[in-house]
Amino acid sequence: MRLSLLALALASLTLPALAAADTATPTPKELLAQSQPREWRTPDPANLLDMKLPGGHVLIELAPQFTPLHAANIRTLVHEHYFDGLAIVRVQDNFVTQWDDPAADDEDKAHIRPLGSAKQSLPPEYTRAIDPKLEWTPLPDGDVYAPQVGFSGGFPVARDPSAGREWLTHCYGAVGVARDIDPHSGNGSALYAIIGQAPRGLDRNLAIAGRVIQGMELLSAMPRGPAPMGFYTDKAQRVSIESVRLAADLPPAQRPKIEVLRTDSATFAKLIEAKRNRRDAFYTVPAGKIDLCSIAIPSREGK
Repeated sequence: MRLSLLALALASLTLPALAAADTATPTPKELLAQSQPREWRTPDPANLLDMKLPGGHVLIELAPQFTPLHAANIRTLVHEHYFDGLAIVRVQDNFVTQWDDPAADDEDKAHIRPLGSAKQSLPPEYTRAIDPKLEWTPLPDGDVYAPQVGFSGGFPVARDPSAGREWLTHCYGAVGVARDIDPHSGNGSALYAIIGQAPRGLDRNLAIAGRVIQGMELLSAMPRGPAPMGFYTDKAQRVSIESVRLAADLPPAQRPKIEVLRTDSATFAKLIEAKRNRRDAFYTVPAGKIDLCSIAIPSREGK
């Protein structure tokens, strides 16, 4: 049987040579340092939300290619300053941080803020037809929840080729649309971010509007709510939202400066492999596998 060139090359290496080769494998940090400028992208300012909290800014990139109706409704709410002065109302340990109108959770609902020009209800956008024109970086390892997983347009995505459907996944940092039992009740006025172990069972049951690309530490480090599902029982515990702005609505000089590594770039592919097979001094046994939600998409300060 003819050996491949790779097999022949490995067979010719002695153990010390193999150890040296492992040590020379770039770490994720080194890969990012070696990346090229063209491998980074600046998020579309029409899809970039800047949520200002007392502790700093949270940047959220919307995903209109997957949930266009929800993205459009959220833009309308932001344009009309709906979220300004609302609050973080729920922080459930190992699950979500949620923000919406606190009056919706009070016994007296007379002061619920109107939605303005935004729609009261939307059809559920839990999945979409697979679009062959969208870039797709598959993950080589299996997945418990879907036949295929990978990355598309800067988001972790699951696919079912037999059904021709794909959907965003509830990985850490995903921003979802809260709803009641009725699937049409989610409109984007109540949003949550995943702050714990990925609750993938929610996939295809809730619309994901985007993901946090900066400021997750502000959402994940908040005190947990004592009431069932992590709701705050004391109004004083709620964290006020100072403002939410769409980057496109800000003067260019005031827009957040951030870049995100392209998920269709060579560096991102190498980053996946580096995380699957860690070979630095600390990792004596490389895992050889990785799950979708264990791969963070890098971001950095833009120019």
